[in-house]
Amino acid sequence: MTSASAIRRGGLSSLLVFDRRLGSSYVLPFTLITLLSAILIFVLFVHMAINNLKSRTRTVAGHNLEATPWHPFNLDDRHLDASASRILRCSYLSCLRRSPPSKISQHSSPAPACPAFFRSIHRDLEPWRRSRISRTVLAEARKYAAMRVVILGGNRLYVDLYYSCVQSRAMFTVWGLLQLLRRYPGMVPDVDLFFDCMDRPAINRTEYDLAGTGKPPPPLFRYCTTKDHFDIPFPDWSFWGWSEVNIKPWDEQFREIKNGSQKIPWKMKDDIAYWKGNPDVQSPIRIELLKCNDTKQWKAQIMHQDWIQESNSGFKNSRLSDQCKHRFEIYAEGFAWSVSLKYILSCGSVSLIIDPQYEEFLSRGLIASENYLPINISNLCPSIMSAVDWGNNHPSMAEAIGIKGQQLMEDLSMDRVYDYMFHLIMEYSKLLDFKPTPPPSALEVCMADEKQREILEKSSSLPSSTTACTLPTLEGYND
Repeated sequence: MTSASAIRRGGLSSLLVFDRRLGSSYVLPFTLITLLSAILIFVLFVHMAINNLKSRTRTVAGHNLEATPWHPFNLDDRHLDASASRILRCSYLSCLRRSPPSKISQHSSPAPACPAFFRSIHRDLEPWRRSRISRTVLAEARKYAAMRVVILGGNRLYVDLYYSCVQSRAMFTVWGLLQLLRRYPGMVPDVDLFFDCMDRPAINRTEYDLAGTGKPPPPLFRYCTTKDHFDIPFPDWSFWGWSEVNIKPWDEQFREIKNGSQKIPWKMKDDIAYWKGNPDVQSPIRIELLKCNDTKQWKAQIMHQDWIQESNSGFKNSRLSDQCKHRFEIYAEGFAWSVSLKYILSCGSVSLIIDPQYEEFLSRGLIASENYLPINISNLCPSIMSAVDWGNNHPSMAEAIGIKGQQLMEDLSMDRVYDYMFHLIMEYSKLLDFKPTPPPSALEVCMADEKQREILEKSSSLPSSTTACTLPTLEGYND
């Protein structure tokens, strides 16, 4: 009997049975196809949404930000390694899992005294001591800043990014702030500040007459300042590492440099001055220094550093621990100050510092003829030769200067770097006349990108067993 005959004989009931059989054969595959199609469409939608979010989310690494208009640089070599989903977990989910901060034990060891140059914190913040810092005054720093940083409750860090920074500066700087909160849990005060991660200071003293108008300058944090600027110096990013040039976190890097410096006794080291770096950074000093490259006439060896070539060769010829083979090491500022100062001082050689224009926080601890020898820029090559001749004729005195320079850097452990950050932020927070709140556009930061995870983990901090060192008072402070 055919199906058609059955339908005619069985009427509607037979037709219903026939329809159920068709459903068992065709409805299930159709349903699965429809469901899979819906899932694929949903996944595609989520992927497009994430990509759109990625393009709009301002990452700490600065991958999709414009270059700073006041210090333009090439953005072509940046690569986005962290996915947008990773950014979401970093910005939100990991923050929700975080436990509240725990205070340092009352039974902790007594706090050591801070180095004397910490007293410079008072000088840097002097312009706002009388007027204090209002929201209006603070807002003026926005046009010079690459980012805004807000700290709340001793454990919450918010960052509002405006412009990209060179390489990984912003990321390592924010990482350092996160480690500060971890080191002194619950102790860092609420604060609202603007930070520029480029080289040269921007707040010129000639534009603000504190004695006449009483109007304070906009407070702006950066890595260096000069006597002609109000910019507030802050420890630079390289203390936590500089992956682009193979520089390790400070404590580890200093140990390597010191160990390398002890492989050759001072008297056995080359009796000339040595400099190796990049002269192509709009630095008149370094261009002039190239003229001194004559070991017989000027007693100096000046080497050009090609960082692209070094990167391609695995930095085999630029290990800092291998560059302490000379009795004299030259420090020459670049586009502004240079992070190389601390590595040169760490060598234990006599540091020959060419008339510095810029100040970083640690350079305030330098004392001429005690832990370095000054070099006159107006008579550069003869001045280098004269310093080398003096050192070679007075080996014991020269070696002592080198050792004191190295000791200054050994005393500047990461303990002291965090203490400087802590006291600077603490004293700055006392000047705010408002309660800090993060702007709506700021993102809470809990952890960093994966790109430099290994080097970041090496520079991570643990809660301190002591409180911060004791900041020198204003007594004995001379502006």
